[in-house]
Order: sequence, then C-alpha cells, then structure tokens
Amino acid sequence: MDKGAEPAVAARELEAGRFRYFDFVMSAFVAVLLLSNVLGAGKVAEVVLPGVGPWPFGAGILFFPLSYIIGDVLTEVYGYARARRVIWAGFAATAFMAFMAWVVVALPPAPAWTNQAAYETVFGQVPRIVFASMAAFWAGEFVNAYVLARMKVWTGGRHLWARTIGSTVVGQGVDSLLFYPLAFWGAEGWTPRLVVTVLFTQWALKVGWEVLLTPVTYAVVGSLKRAEGVDVFDRGTDFTPFRVRA
Repeated sequence: MDKGAEPAVAARELEAGRFRYFDFVMSAFVAVLLLSNVLGAGKVAEVVLPGVGPWPFGAGILFFPLSYIIGDVLTEVYGYARARRVIWAGFAATAFMAFMAWVVVALPPAPAWTNQAAYETVFGQVPRIVFASMAAFWAGEFVNAYVLARMKVWTGGRHLWARTIGSTVVGQGVDSLLFYPLAFWGAEGWTPRLVVTVLFTQWALKVGWEVLLTPVTYAVVGSLKRAEGVDVFDRGTDFTPFRVRA
C-alpha cells in the first residue's frame, strides 16, 4: 500500500526522540556504506551471462545500492531532516575510515610481519578515488533524499514505487556523473569512452537494483510506519544540506 492509516504529520512538528527505530535504521545505513566500501570496492568479479559470455563488474555494486534503499526508507519514514543527519553521519564515518586506512597502511611494519604488500593492496587508498567517492556519495544522497521528500508532498503520499525509483534515477545519476569522471577521467587505462560506458552501466545496474527491491522497500516502509505510528511529510522543511540538526 502507498498510503497507510497513520496520521500525516509535518516533519518540523515532531519532537526529538519521537521514534523507536530510527537509530537502528541509521546504524544499518552507516554499516552498509562502510562495509560495501571496504569489502566490495576493491574487487573486480566476473559472471558468465548466457549469450554474452564473461562479464566483469565491481563487487561493490552488489551491496552499495542498499545504502540508497535504506536512504529512501529513512526519508520516506522519518523525513528529510533526519535523513540529512544520517547522510552526514555516513559521510563522517567514511572520511574517518579513509583517514584510518591511510595511517595504518603508512605505519612501518615490524620486520617479522610479511603481509605489508597484501595489506596495501586491500586497504591502500588512492586519494583521487577517495575524494571522488566521498563527493559523489554526499551529492547523490542529498539529491536522492530531496527528490523523494518533494515527490511525497507532490503526490500526497501515494505511489511510493514512483518516488523511490524516481529519486534513485536522479540521485544515482548525480552520484555516477560525479564519481567516474572525477576518479578516472584521464587516468591510465581509462579512455573517455570507457569512462562513459562504465558510468552508464553502473547507473543502470543501481537503478535496476532499486526496481527489483521495490517490494522489499514497500514492506520495510509499511512496517516502520506502523511501528512508529506516524506518516512524515516534509511540508515547510528547510532543505539545506548544510546542517545536521533534525
């Protein structure tokens, strides 16, 4: 269902500490974001597609889109201001993770420890890619949350599928348009055509994930709205991304 029986409330009218499960959703968002960057970003996997043959892909594509889906749930259930707070938490956690990885990799290894090369391969950070990833995440997530929140008001809370898919099309579009040129344009082995091809391929895959998981999004959103007992609309919300207070 698109619109439940929960009372519609403007986000700015809700007091702090009103929600029971917000902290858990926030934790899930940050956990998926960090783990997909650590465990998935550096590995290129390959599957064999019928009629196509071997098809390489970045392993992170399997789980990173979950952060966008959780972001949709956050905005739909808790409103833009609380989603904004979570985006900043994820951004700060990612920045600290990158800093910690740089420090730990740079520390001189003990003579008896022979895994430095492997450690650098797994956890080594390329500054250009780190910058591109963080810039793309920040902009893409805020665009995603803004579009979803505005569409909810425009549609009166109807057609959740259109809001989640539409916001992902735009948000992931911004993410991909920033990340791939910033990270790889002019880099060795990356022709302009390859950058554009990978950009649109990854964007399509991420949107495809959103479409496939729409029934899951409906189930989670419906359960959380019933549990929280309210349906939040961003009427009169300050949509600036440059604050963290809900």
